[in-house]
This record gives sequence, structure tokens and C-alpha cells, in this order.
Amino acid sequence: MTSPVGFTLLQLRYFLEAAERGSMTEASGALHIAQSAVSAAIHNLERDLRVQLFIRRRGRGLTLTPAGERLQSHARELLARAREVEREARGDGETISGPVAVGCFVTLAPYYLPPLFSECTRRYPGIEIDVMEAETDQLVQALGAGRIDFALTYGLGLSAEPDLRGETIARAPAYVIVPADHPLARQGAVELAELSAEPLVLLDLPHSRDYFRSLVAATGTAPDVRYRTRSYETVRSLVARGLGYSVLNQRPATSQTYGGGEIAELELRDGSPPLEVKIASVRGMTQTARAQAVMGLLREVAARTIP
Repeated sequence: MTSPVGFTLLQLRYFLEAAERGSMTEASGALHIAQSAVSAAIHNLERDLRVQLFIRRRGRGLTLTPAGERLQSHARELLARAREVEREARGDGETISGPVAVGCFVTLAPYYLPPLFSECTRRYPGIEIDVMEAETDQLVQALGAGRIDFALTYGLGLSAEPDLRGETIARAPAYVIVPADHPLARQGAVELAELSAEPLVLLDLPHSRDYFRSLVAATGTAPDVRYRTRSYETVRSLVARGLGYSVLNQRPATSQTYGGGEIAELELRDGSPPLEVKIASVRGMTQTARAQAVMGLLREVAARTIP
């Protein structure tokens, strides 16, 4: 027989609410119970676990200790699993429903989210997808804090995160864009060295910028970064205006830009490796049935997506 657990799910729920809000008072208001009940539950939880979960400062609210931060992640997973067990016990397991928090790298969102939402609405109408669009570092932080169930992102930067696992669901080769009237526009394919004398319009996102610069540097030339922007579509519009060339990975369905200009897409003959599109999650974490269902839909979407 296994030993009894020294805490309750109710204590974990109160702890998570206080941790999220940084205040016993705000937690009690959100839970519609007396503040003394929240304080007592957390005090008993700390006593049973023999750890201090919060640093309490008068007038400055609650701050999680390192032990509290670790418990916060585990508590979210435990409560999610408990809700799954409850639904199974009630016979609701066949109907997958509830919230799924998904992180998505900003430039991947326009390609993957619309078909994902469409398929999810058709097949799992009870699932509510809550999306956080962000850059890789922010997604990694959100995964570690338990704010999202999983993230869709490029593999850039993930290898340095031992607590995360990444599943490759697609590959996106790099390609060049130039103005539609560029002398090389009709070539179909180029080597980056052919553009070394021209300015580079850089998609200036963490990790991405280093990747694009490294592709140019591999030709033995230093990239002449004349313009930089964090917006994918602004890159395309600047190129269409004749202000330089750029290197991208995901391909829009049209060569037209928001500003009314037009670009030409050229394959790269340099043999550079494609970027891997990955589903990233916390290693060892058990995903809920609804999160697994959304992951499955993403795999299907990726199989149909031509980068």
C-alpha cells in the first residue's frame, strides 16, 4: 500500500491562486472565500511539505520562494490531471473539452493558427484554445512557468533548454526575396554570394537574426544590414520597395505585400539546412487529453503546410 499524501488538491488550488495574484486578499476575492481560509490552507501546506512557499512582505504582497516556484509548476499539472480523472470517472472522457494554452512563435502564427482553429472548431468544439504569440525566449519562460501547455516554435534556441523536449513536425528551408523587377528575379534560384554587394533587410527577432546573418556570413562576406524590423510583412514591403533583399523561411501564398508592392522568391543553392518547426513541451510533463488532441491537429496542419 502507498503512503497517504500529506496535502489536498484544495490546498494546491488556493496556493496557485495566491501565487498567480501575489496576494492572499486578491486570492480570497477570486475564490469567493474568507482570506483566513486561504491563509490557513497555505500555512498547512507549508507545514505538511516542510518548506516555505512564499516570502511575505507587509505592503508588498507575496513572492514565491524557489520551492514555491517548483511547486507551482507541479501543482498546475496535478490539478489538470485531477480534472481529467474527474471527467473520466463521470463518463465525459469521450467528449474532449476545456481550455488549452498554446504558445506560438510570432512568424508561424499566420500559417498555423487559422487552420488549427478551423480544424479544432470542427472536430473538438468543446476545446477553447488560448494563444500566446511571442518570441522563443518568452515561450521558453512561459513553458517553464506553466502558463502554456506547449509551444509551436522554431528549433532555434531550444537545444540550450535541457528541461524542454522538441518534436519536429515540419521543416522550412530558407529562401531569398528580391524586388519583382530585380535582375535576378527570373532566375528561380541564387547563391547568397550573388547578392553580397546589396543591402540586407533583416528580420530582427532574437535567434532569427543570428540565423539569417550566419547564412550570409557562410558565403565569406559580411552582411550589409541596412534595414531591420521585427515585422515579417514589413521586411517584405521594404524589399518590394527596392531597398534590399532578405532571407526568410515561411512563404506567404502571394507575392503581393501590404503596401501594394511585389516581391520575387528565389530558391537558395547554398545548401543551408532548413529550420525545424517544433512542438516544444516540458520534459516529463503529462499532457491533458485536450492538449494532446490539439497537438495532433498541429501535426496534421504541418503535414499539409508547404513552407
